[in-house]
Amino acid sequence: MRVSRQQERILGGLRLALLALPIAFVVFFLVAPLALAFAISFWQRVGFRVRPAFQVAAYADFLSGVRLFVLERGLLVAAEVTAISLLIAYPVAYLLCFRARRATARLILALFTLPFLVNYIIRTFSWSWLLERTGPVNRALIALGLTHGPVDWLLYSDFAVLLGLVTSVMPFMIFPIYLALGGLDRRLLEASWLLGAGPRRTFWRITLPLSLPGVFAALVFGFVGAFGDSAVPIILGGTGYQLMGNAITSTLDVLNYPLASAMSSVVVLVMLMLLLCWYAVFDLRAFLGKILRWRV
Repeated sequence: MRVSRQQERILGGLRLALLALPIAFVVFFLVAPLALAFAISFWQRVGFRVRPAFQVAAYADFLSGVRLFVLERGLLVAAEVTAISLLIAYPVAYLLCFRARRATARLILALFTLPFLVNYIIRTFSWSWLLERTGPVNRALIALGLTHGPVDWLLYSDFAVLLGLVTSVMPFMIFPIYLALGGLDRRLLEASWLLGAGPRRTFWRITLPLSLPGVFAALVFGFVGAFGDSAVPIILGGTGYQLMGNAITSTLDVLNYPLASAMSSVVVLVMLMLLLCWYAVFDLRAFLGKILRWRV
């Protein structure tokens, strides 16, 4: 059945109408606020107010002194959290995809989503209770004879912040890796076995390379989540522990909107660079496990 030009125009108009609502939603609630924040970063602070201007004083203030150290530490902590989470998330996703029954895998994946039914702040405060000097972890260590007294570095330390961030971002890294592994063509794995390659060689030559789109997506999710977090550094890091998220919050508390906007713009720029790298290297369909050629 052939479609006339008029019918094609009608169908094209319907497609545009269907796309107009989500596009308008993204522009109004995402693009416009980001553009406004970027514009405010060039404004001038006058007392407790700001006025439109074009100056780079906020960026100069951000990229000098202690705030630059906060940016560097934020990038380092986010990289550490992402690496640790990947070392945990990939084996978990691999076992669920290739070693567990489908019903069992679905049940475990559902269990990973249960913590998100609890408020994020409450979940973070629960770690504070578990790791405090009189908490269950310290009591268990003393009961087992591993320590003679409470361990102070379990809370309000780099360890506590890393633990809180890893547990926060790791579920977001398991799902994209699981999707990528689940979309692999099993015939390629079977062909590798028939040609004499062992499980280890098959993994390094077939499974891992074809799952890289999901791995890179997981890296983006993990890094972005850890880099922009504000609750974990405050609750588990203690007073004075600064990462980018709570540094921006503290800047807003003193009504320095241009500086907070400049810091937020730098964070968004880092995230966009990661997303652009993913888009440049991988096809979106490759994230779902399809075998496609790499873009040059």
